[in-house]
Amino acid sequence: MSPRKAYLSGISYYLPEKKLTNDELNRTFPEWSVHKIMEKVGISERSITAEDEFVSDIAVKAAQKLFEEQNISPEKIDYLLLCTQSPDYFLPTTACLVHKKLHLPVTAGALDFNQGCSGFIYGLSLAKGLIASGDVDNVLLITAETYSKFLHPGDKGNRSIFGDAAAATLITAQQSEGSAEIARITLGTDGSGAANLIVKNGGLRHPKTNDEELKEDENGNPYNDNYLFMNGSEIFNFTLGAVPPLIEQVLKKNHLEQQEIDLFILHQANRFMLEYLRKKIKIPPEKFYTWMESCGNTVSSTIPIALKHAKADGNIKKGDTLLLAGFGVGYSWGATVIKF
Repeated sequence: MSPRKAYLSGISYYLPEKKLTNDELNRTFPEWSVHKIMEKVGISERSITAEDEFVSDIAVKAAQKLFEEQNISPEKIDYLLLCTQSPDYFLPTTACLVHKKLHLPVTAGALDFNQGCSGFIYGLSLAKGLIASGDVDNVLLITAETYSKFLHPGDKGNRSIFGDAAAATLITAQQSEGSAEIARITLGTDGSGAANLIVKNGGLRHPKTNDEELKEDENGNPYNDNYLFMNGSEIFNFTLGAVPPLIEQVLKKNHLEQQEIDLFILHQANRFMLEYLRKKIKIPPEKFYTWMESCGNTVSSTIPIALKHAKADGNIKKGDTLLLAGFGVGYSWGATVIKF
């Protein structure tokens, strides 16, 4: 007997009300012109959480929008998966807080998993496995990050890229109108690159301190170990090395040729990186979807946000086959094919 299929049945997302525009960045960093920011990263504004707004808050708002837009009762949820690297607390798990606020049934499981830009694909893999087990029918996958709270105020590079957001995705055992079957998934990990994208202090190994001297990264952006550090050149090299083989592997696993994919949606890192990847993999522009200008790089939520807009914009029709791929911090990467 073959395992049960899993379907991506709905996506909603929430962007915090506060915005950081290119004009504001330019006023803080006069050498970083509005045109230069847009040309380099392809982002015009980012959503930033308020000082008293945290992952559980934005996760709940995204899920509530999903319930309303998809006409779903919270009682139907059998399992909550929350992907975040900026949890409310060390413990309890933030998923338990979200579970309570959403009034999910006490019979529903709830857990956090700490994953970054590949997190949506990892979440689909976990949800698909849960459904294939036969133990659950409906999984709520939430991806939520508040990276802005990790950034030094003087770090113009990362402040230009990252935005806060939460996305809520429903994965079901039952096919419905407009849903997409989740096909075979390919994942990968290489922890040797962990130090190239890291918030070093704040955990038990390296507690946060008040006497950290500021350093500068390769582009002159200030940081110390209390803030997010990204070695941009190493992340770029990793991406160019890992993503093209990932695309080949997931196509092979799904017995597909590249020309059979109707639309590619990759993690929305920044314009420069995505365009470089598109050309390297030889994806036609009309088959390569991007949507980050109005929200920035929202880490694990970039793919579901872009996917929702691709469908709303009419770029996806019944019968289409899409390839989704995430990659980044960890290092970790993953890809899957979904069929509408």
